[in-house]
Amino acid sequence: MARLAAALIALSAWAGLSVQFQSTVASGYSVGETLWILLRFFTVLTNIGVAVTMSLLALGKRVSPSWLGGLTLAILLVGVVYMTLLRGLLELSGGALLADTLLHKATPVLVTFWWLAFADKGSLKWRDPLFWAIYPLIYLPYALTRGAAEGIYAYPFINLADLGWSGVLASCGMITLAFLIAGFGLVALDRKLGVAPAAD
Repeated sequence: MARLAAALIALSAWAGLSVQFQSTVASGYSVGETLWILLRFFTVLTNIGVAVTMSLLALGKRVSPSWLGGLTLAILLVGVVYMTLLRGLLELSGGALLADTLLHKATPVLVTFWWLAFADKGSLKWRDPLFWAIYPLIYLPYALTRGAAEGIYAYPFINLADLGWSGVLASCGMITLAFLIAGFGLVALDRKLGVAPAAD
């Protein structure tokens, strides 16, 4: 059952990525330009991680609980940030709307339910959220560098031209704090649902 559910989630993520790719190409961009554009977004990068990981699980491969915990937290971040900060900023239709629904809504919910139902519990450590936070913290300078060089920022809350350093650092600081709090909450839930080791 876990493998079948993982396969369905992988299908959702790959479908969202594929539709988003096709929709962007249809807007007049080349394949190379489309790849470069899409790799600007935390949403796309995280959904790629979900698609690959869930594909491996569907094939019966083992994935470490810490990786699954971090991936679940990252895709939850995608969904929560979208629902609280980004929803409604763009008028979408057709393929773009379908991709938006799959990448920002369906996949985050499905991954969360998969973790709750099927992931091995009890082995996460209190230090894990600090390692999980490395991913968004690495993404931030990458996104800021691309935004400054190209004049197009992936998200309005990291737009240096509009917010300045103080605004960007404030918004990203709050997101990072929420990420860490959620991460420690995930570890606590993992330990409650599983058999936690005696010590880290």
